[in-house]
Amino acid sequence: MNPGPLDGLHHITAITGDAAANVDFYTRVLGLRLIAKTVNQDDPTVYHLFYADEHARPGLDLTFFEYPHAAPGRAGAGMVHTVVWRVASDEALTFWDERLKAEGVPVTREATSVHFKDGEGLAHELIINSTDDIPLVADHPEIKPEVALQGFEGVRAYSAHLEGSQLMLDELMGAERLDDEHGVRYEFRAQRRGGWIAFDEAPAELGTQGAGVIHHVAWATTDADLQGWIDHVNANKVPNSGFVDRHYFHSLYFREPGGILYELATLEPGFTVDGLSVEELGTKIILPPRLEPMRELVEAKLTPLPDPRADWPSGQ
Repeated sequence: MNPGPLDGLHHITAITGDAAANVDFYTRVLGLRLIAKTVNQDDPTVYHLFYADEHARPGLDLTFFEYPHAAPGRAGAGMVHTVVWRVASDEALTFWDERLKAEGVPVTREATSVHFKDGEGLAHELIINSTDDIPLVADHPEIKPEVALQGFEGVRAYSAHLEGSQLMLDELMGAERLDDEHGVRYEFRAQRRGGWIAFDEAPAELGTQGAGVIHHVAWATTDADLQGWIDHVNANKVPNSGFVDRHYFHSLYFREPGGILYELATLEPGFTVDGLSVEELGTKIILPPRLEPMRELVEAKLTPLPDPRADWPSGQ
């Protein structure tokens, strides 16, 4: 028997080789909010950047490890290759088609979707939201709430062992199989929201980690359910990390049969655990308590990043 159901996507983590350009694209162009400038807890010499909605809620939590000057990566079998976002309407798709083209971003507009890549090649797809989930929207002076990105819809991936990937999602993780105009998908949905993963035919070329590549995806759970998930994957003899304290949430990592790294991340305690108000998030480098005594050394190794909201018009 599965523990409590997973609550859609918690976060998606990718790799960038240029933190400054990454911040510019995801905040100024896409309108997300930089909610945390912190470091990779496994390698505190590099940034870990978090973008989210205005209230830093899981479900629109796109994060990047920065490895300065990292070579471009390539998604292959065993990797997630596209982030799928929700928008409210066809008018929103038109807005993004025009906005991205004005920024020099190549865009493919289809009847019910918009496709584009960031400057390092990470693929994105926008589709119209058909759920009743609360929209996760960030404030932006140039992007009205009715056309803003509304959070994650799902991810598209390549599997090195499709049958095994599907079996784990269905039997071990309790996903629901959906088959509609978006193709075959496996959805996790609980009381808060839903999110899915779909598989495309993998390219012949091997995938490589690098800039513009997704490192892992995290599905949302709770502190109350996390130990049950740890016991569950152990009982099914799935190699895993065990409990990991990420300070802002608690996690369990394991690799599914097709090669994709999954994380189960808790909704608690959230990004205000350091005592910052929601309004203060993203304004300074935050460190987990174990790294705080080394702040001066850690900050000296990081490239200074400007506040992306510093030049906003007054009143924003």
